[in-house]
Amino acid sequence: LALYFHSGEREEKCIIEDIPSETLVIGNYKVQRWDIHKQDFLESAPGLGMFVTVTTPSAEVLLSKLYGPQGTFSFTSYLSGEHVICLQSNSTRFVAFAGSKLRIHLDIRVGEHFLDESVVQAKDKVNEVTFRLEHLIEQIHHISKEQNYEREREEKFRKTSEETNSNILWWAIVQTIILIFIGIWQIKSLRDFFISKKLV
Repeated sequence: LALYFHSGEREEKCIIEDIPSETLVIGNYKVQRWDIHKQDFLESAPGLGMFVTVTTPSAEVLLSKLYGPQGTFSFTSYLSGEHVICLQSNSTRFVAFAGSKLRIHLDIRVGEHFLDESVVQAKDKVNEVTFRLEHLIEQIHHISKEQNYEREREEKFRKTSEETNSNILWWAIVQTIILIFIGIWQIKSLRDFFISKKLV
């Protein structure tokens, strides 16, 4: 996931990532501040830091740390589900004066271990092949984990659908019974009315 978004200087922005359990997540970000004189975003935002907060599906804070205007954060999930990743600048200016607009570039990699090319180039060919093979094995494990997680989600969705269908069936039966009772009651009421008026 690679994106950028605009934010106010004191504003918190969050994204939601659906992550399997026991998965490494690496995020790179860069903050640019709007320059009112140049009418453009500066290359970076000197003097500004970013609070990065990660919350698990059970609302537990997994990561809460202050970084610089450009940085990398990482965490490993222990629960599968929707993790909330929030970024907010550490600006101490009052809201009335904190009018700067920020552009935040964010790149999130789920389940990836990056190859260090300098390490790969420094080693001989046999070690390079071994290193790349280990990297591929890690990726295979991650893909397998993703598939298991998707299978779990599909099973949960199927179970919910079956429960919903069962509830709809029972509701239809209850409605039919109610309508039959109302019909019988109306017929009996009309019959009693006609008898009392001696029309029958």
